[in-house]
Parts: sequence; structure tokens; C-alpha cells
Amino acid sequence: MVATRFDLLDPWEVARLGGIEIVARGVVEGFLTGIHRSPFRGFSVEFTEHRAYQPGDEPRYLDWRMLARSDRLFVKQFEEETNLRAMILVDVSRSMAWRGTAARLTKRAYADRLAAALALILLRQRDATGLIAFDEVVRTVVAARVRGGQWARLVRGLVETPDGAGTAAETALRQVTALLARRGLVVLVSDLLLDRQLTLTALQYLRHRGHQVIVCHLVDPAELELSGPAEVRFRDPESGASMVVRPRELARAYHATVTRETLAWRSACRRRGVAYHQVRTDLPFGLALRLLG
Repeated sequence: MVATRFDLLDPWEVARLGGIEIVARGVVEGFLTGIHRSPFRGFSVEFTEHRAYQPGDEPRYLDWRMLARSDRLFVKQFEEETNLRAMILVDVSRSMAWRGTAARLTKRAYADRLAAALALILLRQRDATGLIAFDEVVRTVVAARVRGGQWARLVRGLVETPDGAGTAAETALRQVTALLARRGLVVLVSDLLLDRQLTLTALQYLRHRGHQVIVCHLVDPAELELSGPAEVRFRDPESGASMVVRPRELARAYHATVTRETLAWRSACRRRGVAYHQVRTDLPFGLALRLLG
């Protein structure tokens, strides 16, 4: 019997199997089995402490001197300047709580599970990993660490951060950049329904500070094409403003606008040395992880 690859299944179907931890673990197991190695790479190590050996730990981290002294197996823990220092930034603004159909994850739910899976991969290869969740201000900060229990702290940070009330603004972006003082990998997971110039300024600042920056632009498939009944009322989830439109009359202009905005984000990011990837919320998590890697 062939084992089910969670990382290649429909995200909504996978999410029905359990909470963030169960989904992320299943996705990562399938993902790493499929590629045989992690695509994320880092640069140096600094020893910080020991912990008892557990089945599955890499033999290269065993401390043979400790074995000789205590007749017990211990592995070396690393922190700070580990293989890689990564911070995952998750946009939790109100627009992220939207989905186009009931049989699909909200952008926020997709972001949480993708971030948890990415964090688990990074931590398994001994990369210090942290989390910042923000809307108009920073809501949650989990400092980048690689100690035992770090992934549980990251997942708890995601679970306990409620959907935001507004959108990311200058205050939040200034807070985020101020928190990222040490050089490393920065992954922004957002629907990018925020001020483009402010965001690009923040991303460019991070690049100038020596960070490797990846933007994961989450979109619900329903956002890419305008459809619906002959006449429908649309409401902005953040401002509450609404208007009645006729989708058929606006479909072509809407598609052109979405395409133009997407290309603008992509080209602006790449001019600043920032990797840009658009990820639909119906894309299997394993394929999304491949894009980010």
C-alpha cells in the first residue's frame, strides 16, 4: 500500500484531518520523503547546550566525550549562529480571514499551516527559527531559537494570535524591521493587501541589512477572477465599505487589474533582490514549500 502524501493533497482536505500540528507534521514528512533532503541551507554553528539523545537524531551531533564520562548519549544543541537564522512573518490582518468558498481554507488558515510546516523543516535541520505575527501592530513575537520545544512555541504563537482588526501599516512595518536586527532568512507570508510602497521600503531595508528575503503572496483563487450572479454586493473586510456590481460587465477589467498588480509586486520585489512567489490557497502545501525553497 502506498502511503498518503499529505503534502500533495488539497489543503482544505488535509486541514480536516486535525489541528495545525498534525497537518504540519504530515506535510513535512511527505515533503522531505519526496525530495530526500531539505532545500533550505545555512552557514555556521555555535554550540549552546546538551540534551539527551532521541531516536532519529543525527549521529554527527553526538558528544562522544559526554558518552565516555557518563555512559549516556547526548547530542549537542545549537543556537544563535546556527545553520541559518530564520524569521517567519505572518500577516494576520482582517483580509487574511477571507475565503472564496466554504470548501477552502481562509488565507490565514493556509498561512498558519504553511508557516508551521516551514518552521518544522528549518528546526529539523537545526536552524534557529522565530515568528512575528502582525496586523496594524505586531501581535506576537517568538524569538528565533533552536532549543527543544521551539516548534511548540511557534505553533502556540500562531494558534493564540487572533485574526487582526485592520491591515499592516507603517507602525507595524517599523516594528517588524526593528525586531530583525540579526542577519538571516526572512519569509513574509501575506496577501499583500497593504500599502505597497511602505512594504517595499521595509523589504528593501531588510535586504540592505543583509537578510535573505522571500515574499509568499497568498491569494484565494476567487480573487483572481471576478464571477458570481448577475448582480452582487462586495464588501471590503477591513474597511467595511461595500458596493453593488455586475460581475460580467467588470470581469475583463478586473482580471487586467489583478494581473497588473501581481506583476507590479513581482517586478518591484525582484528589483530589490527579494524573492517573490504567488501561492494560491488551493495549492498543496508541499508544492508551496518547493516554491519557497
